[in-house]
Amino acid sequence: MQKSQSSATRLLRSSSRFSIPLLAGLLLLGGCAGSMPWEGPQGQEPGTGTGESRAACPVCPACPPAPVCPAPTQPVVEVPPRLEAGSWADLPGWQQDNLGAAWGAFLESCRGIAGKPHAPAWAGVCSQAKAVDGQDNEAVRRFFETRLSPYAVVEGDGRREGMVTGYYEPLILGSRRKDAANATPVLGVPQDMLTIELGEVYPDLKHRRLRGRLEGNKVLPYWSRAEIDARLGGRWPGKTLLWVQDPVEFFFLQVQGSGRVQLPDGSRVRIGYADQNGHPYQSIGRLLVERGALKLEEASMQGIQAWARANPGQLQALLNSNPSYVFFRELPNTEGGPIGALGVPLTPERSIAIDPRHIPLGAPVWLATTRPNSNQPLNRLMLAQDTGGAIKGGVRADFFWGFGKEAGEQAGRMKQRGRMWVLLPPEAAPK
Repeated sequence: MQKSQSSATRLLRSSSRFSIPLLAGLLLLGGCAGSMPWEGPQGQEPGTGTGESRAACPVCPACPPAPVCPAPTQPVVEVPPRLEAGSWADLPGWQQDNLGAAWGAFLESCRGIAGKPHAPAWAGVCSQAKAVDGQDNEAVRRFFETRLSPYAVVEGDGRREGMVTGYYEPLILGSRRKDAANATPVLGVPQDMLTIELGEVYPDLKHRRLRGRLEGNKVLPYWSRAEIDARLGGRWPGKTLLWVQDPVEFFFLQVQGSGRVQLPDGSRVRIGYADQNGHPYQSIGRLLVERGALKLEEASMQGIQAWARANPGQLQALLNSNPSYVFFRELPNTEGGPIGALGVPLTPERSIAIDPRHIPLGAPVWLATTRPNSNQPLNRLMLAQDTGGAIKGGVRADFFWGFGKEAGEQAGRMKQRGRMWVLLPPEAAPK
C-alpha cells in the first residue's frame, strides 16, 4: 500500500494539470506498478515485477552456453471469495440460537436496504417479514428457513475460516473548549481534502476511493497522522468539534469509528465517522510486540492503554506510527446504537462489520466463532450493517459489542477464528 502511494505521488508530481477521471486513472496505475510485470522492447528481458531488473541472457551464437533464463514473471491473479450453497444443517448452533433477539436488527436491515441497488431482491422477503411475530422464536426460524438459503463464505484460496474481531462505542471525557485538561482535538473533515470515487471511473473499484490535497497545481496524498499533528499548531483548514482529555482513548475511539464524549456538565455528545485521510491503518499493538515492549498476548486494547500510561513521553511517536487518521461529525443524541454504514442503528451483539465487496450490506449472516479469549462457542445470527477500513476479505467480521466499558473489555480481547454463512433469498442468490 505504501509503495502504491509513492508510485502515484511520482506520477502526480510529473504533470501539472489533471481532470478528475484522469487523476483517478493515474493513481490507479501508480498503485499497480509494483505488481504488474513490465514488458520491455523486443529482445529485452522483462523486469522482475517488483521494479528491479535482471541481466539479459546472451544471444550471440559465439557465446558459451547461456544461463537458463527464468520464465517471465506472470501477474498474480487474485481469486476473490465466493459464496457456496449449503444447508441449514451446516450451521453450528442454528437450532439453539434465540433468533427473535436478532429480529429487530433484521427489520432495521430491511429499512436500510430500501432504496439501495439490491433492494428489489429483498423486497418480497422484507414485505413478508411484517406479518411475522418477532417474539415467537420458532416463527422467526420458519420464516428464515422458508424464505432464505444459507451460502458458505469461502476465500479464494479455499479457506473457510477467517478472523473475527470486536468493536464497541466508547465513552470518553472532553469539552467544547480547549483547556489544560482537554488538549486533544476531535477534528471534522478538513476543507482542503479531495475525495475521488474510483468506482465512478472503474466500476470494478466500487467502494474504493482516494484522498488527496492540492499544492499549487499538483495533487498530493493527504497529510498523514504525524503531519496533521504537526500542523495543528498553525491554522487548520477545518472545524474542531471538541477537545478530549486522553489521547490514547481518543485513538481507540478513532479505531472504533464512533463514540460519545461526556462534557463537564455531564451531558454527552455523540460523534461518528465522517471520513479518513486515505493512509493505510498500521497496528500500534503489532509494532509494540515487534519492539519487544509487549508480549503478543498483551497486545490488546487494554494492554496498549497500560503501556501508554506507563510511557507518556513515547506515546505521540507511537500513535504517529499509524499514518491513518479519522475525521468525525456530530450526530443526533438519539437512543440506540451508533449509525453503521447501512444507515441504521447498530444492535449490540447482533450487528457486524463486513467487507461489502464480498458480503451484501444488510444481509443476515450466520456467524460461528468463539467468545473472546476462550473456546466457548459463540454461534448466532448477525446482520451485516457496518464496514471498516481494516475489514478486508470474505471470511472477516468485526463483532459489535455495544456501548461502554464492559463492551469495550469484550471487544478489546476479541481476536477469534470463525466461519460465516450469508442468508439470501432466491432473487439474490449468487449466479
